[in-house]
Amino acid sequence: MEMEGVLQAGDAKDWVYKGEGAANLILSYTGSSPSMLGKVLRIKKILRDKSQPSSSCMVFSSYEQLLWGHIPELVGSVKQDCLAQAYAVHVMSKHLGANHVDGGVRVGVSGDFLELVEKNVLNSRPAWRVNASSIDKTADAGLLIADHSLFSGNPRGSDCIAVEIKAKCGFLPSSEYISKENSIKKQVTRYKMHQHLKFHQGEISKTSEYDPLDLFSGSKERICIAIKSFFSTPQNNFRIFVNGSLVFGGMGGGADNVNPAETDKCLEDLSKVSGLELPDFIELLSEAIFKSGVLGNLLTTQKLDDHDIEGAIHLYYNIISQPCSVCKNITDAELLRKYTLLHSLPLDKSLKIVRDFLVSATAKDCSLMISFRPRQGGTTDSEYDSVFLDSVERTYEYKANFVDLDVKPLDKMEHYFKLDQKIVNFYTRNEELVSSLKGSNTKDASLIQLQQ
Repeated sequence: MEMEGVLQAGDAKDWVYKGEGAANLILSYTGSSPSMLGKVLRIKKILRDKSQPSSSCMVFSSYEQLLWGHIPELVGSVKQDCLAQAYAVHVMSKHLGANHVDGGVRVGVSGDFLELVEKNVLNSRPAWRVNASSIDKTADAGLLIADHSLFSGNPRGSDCIAVEIKAKCGFLPSSEYISKENSIKKQVTRYKMHQHLKFHQGEISKTSEYDPLDLFSGSKERICIAIKSFFSTPQNNFRIFVNGSLVFGGMGGGADNVNPAETDKCLEDLSKVSGLELPDFIELLSEAIFKSGVLGNLLTTQKLDDHDIEGAIHLYYNIISQPCSVCKNITDAELLRKYTLLHSLPLDKSLKIVRDFLVSATAKDCSLMISFRPRQGGTTDSEYDSVFLDSVERTYEYKANFVDLDVKPLDKMEHYFKLDQKIVNFYTRNEELVSSLKGSNTKDASLIQLQQ
């Protein structure tokens, strides 16, 4: 779908910085046009360092046409520059549920609009994001999507609290293609191992206590534990919005540690809008995640990766018809036998395994937005699901949507493999360091308060 008209220089003043990920900048609308109210605009970014792998797919290579050729809408969308929209609608919604995926509407943007927007948002963007990427000013369109941090189309409606969770990978792999040296992957989550590498590289000042296995456990008690852990180290995994404005967590995933004053201010805002104290809010969020079952769909989609990157990388080389650069370094005869069998698979099997891996990669990297508002007294018929909170004897309506559902580029497979090896090698080489770090990584006062 496409809207009529093109956003021009004069429209730039109505769009403010909302946040950003690796591939897109998100702008929030502050003007008065009825068709734009309650919407956000997603604009593509380009990396300043061209040697870095792109985090999203802009065009299809001949191999990607082979990979996705069975979905004509996807291949056709590349020419129209609406691949992100088509992938969300024709691929991810099939896995995550159409009612939880918003494909959005394509809207034209002028070069002048993009130039002005880039200037206007510069001071709002985290410095490290500015250094890494800029707006793609060659783009002729953006994607207009409902602002899922608001409940209704009209932000002037009833008060709304929204939570954005980047849940990451929620299972431990069990693939037979994982080498013996990397068997730790079957016992320790990828998220935890990556945290230690990020700490070592100075990207974070403290490792997170969040465990994705808690959030995806299907146990309300463990979901509660996961949510509590977000409050001490939200990093780019957790953000809270009140009536569309960010009150907790970092712009563009820039937050590392949270100071107590920020936590107090957030709790104050939450309490004002909802009348909820923090334990009640955690209970509400846990209950909605538990009751909605949306993480069940997400986990099933993540588990499409049943070969792990250590298996899938071999199928990638099958597809691009190149000698496998991984096999030449293998000395384990049993492992080499397994990999040789992978290299003898027919092309359609190789395509399916790599396609499933890339769909899983999107599911491991997307965010879940859950929005809440108190149900108005006396209303029982509503299109939204609801949770009754015993502690305050009140019913809250909620909705859940997945965002950041971009198709991952096929040529990122080698990057995925190298990063995986780097994360695991660092963790296995530094297990003693990791153990001592764990002992010193005490919970801060705000989290201890949460658990009392």
